[in-house]
Amino acid sequence: MKKIMLLSLVLILTCSFLFANEPVSKQATLIETISSAELLIEATGVYISNEKSGRAKQRDVEANGISRATLDAKRSAVWFTIMGGTDPILRSSAEQRSFEGQSSRFFTESAVSRYISYEDSRFIQRLSIEDGAGMKISKRFKVNKEMLMRDLQEAGIISGRDEVSDALGRPQIMVIPSVAKGMSPLEALERDSGVRHSRGVIESHLTAKQYEVLDPGQVDQIGNLTQIQSMIAGQEEDVAYAVALSIGSDVYITFAGAWENAGYNTRRHSLTVRAYETSSGRLLGTETGYSQARQGEAMISVEEAATGAIDAVLARIDAYWRDDMRRGVQYKMILSIDRSFDEDDAFDIQDIFIDAVEAVSNSYKENIATDYTLDLQAWVNPSKINSSRALFRAIRQDFNKSSWGANLKTINLNRKLIQLKIE
Repeated sequence: MKKIMLLSLVLILTCSFLFANEPVSKQATLIETISSAELLIEATGVYISNEKSGRAKQRDVEANGISRATLDAKRSAVWFTIMGGTDPILRSSAEQRSFEGQSSRFFTESAVSRYISYEDSRFIQRLSIEDGAGMKISKRFKVNKEMLMRDLQEAGIISGRDEVSDALGRPQIMVIPSVAKGMSPLEALERDSGVRHSRGVIESHLTAKQYEVLDPGQVDQIGNLTQIQSMIAGQEEDVAYAVALSIGSDVYITFAGAWENAGYNTRRHSLTVRAYETSSGRLLGTETGYSQARQGEAMISVEEAATGAIDAVLARIDAYWRDDMRRGVQYKMILSIDRSFDEDDAFDIQDIFIDAVEAVSNSYKENIATDYTLDLQAWVNPSKINSSRALFRAIRQDFNKSSWGANLKTINLNRKLIQLKIE
């Protein structure tokens, strides 16, 4: 019995230590993304006195209530950045479990002081609760998200960007405006200074976070767009998708802005940012940012809206990239079979090709198959196959074992897209 009581006491003390510094309120709201490194958060803090008598509680709150409640609000702001909202740093259940065992160190008073880079002097809310035995406040803080992420990486809770890049290389991202059907996004960049400024702000965030940015405007010739679009089922009108495939980006980001009247002769700008997986066209994340209402200063409004939208989308790109690290490097393959083969032979050739892909990859996904066209994705081990050319060689070697005279050839190879034909 004594052993059981002792064990229970140890467990209680251990849990008390682990969660001693966690915030009480855990109430916070994202107000604005200040930059790629900082967030402006409105947080609520609560302090309830532990004194025994009512009078002692009131005296404690009068002396310490505001400072203790403010500390809890700071902790809530940090907790929100790590765990709360729609785009927390910790996204997977494994990361959250790892954090639980080390959470106390991130909420100590000294740690929180490092993460809070600015505290507003004005209280949004300050009121007495629990008949004078407690205090509740709300105010705004700037949280240094970049520093917080570095500490989480050093603690082994999340994967560092270096670890991801060692396995897969840094993701290459293309940024291009979303335009109406029939329009060219490259022409929109040349014609509209607001569009160029929006792209510049987004690319600034990307480079600050050490992504590799591909600029379609700097590519001398974006080859075979018409051919690519005609070969990809369901993507005939998506020029951005075809451009991204052509230049070999891992992810492409589109953006579209709009102005709206905000009263008193002011306007505000909104910008919607969407991120897509290049190899499949799958939407990874979308977010809309808004500027403050003002007269004139259009470029400042464009920058505010872009900054507000991009950070949340980048969090989803990071989650996608970590997932790809676990599955392997992803490639899109488009196979065309010469129509000199009859339909039965073409079907058999597709089977042989799929068997070859399965033999050299970790996994694959067949997107669509017609009589003479095959569209699929494959994930491969980067330590064994480190380029699209190496993947093609491996597939061709296995394919030739059973191809009975059919010849597998390349049409185009780039970093993420492999266009093949069989003659």
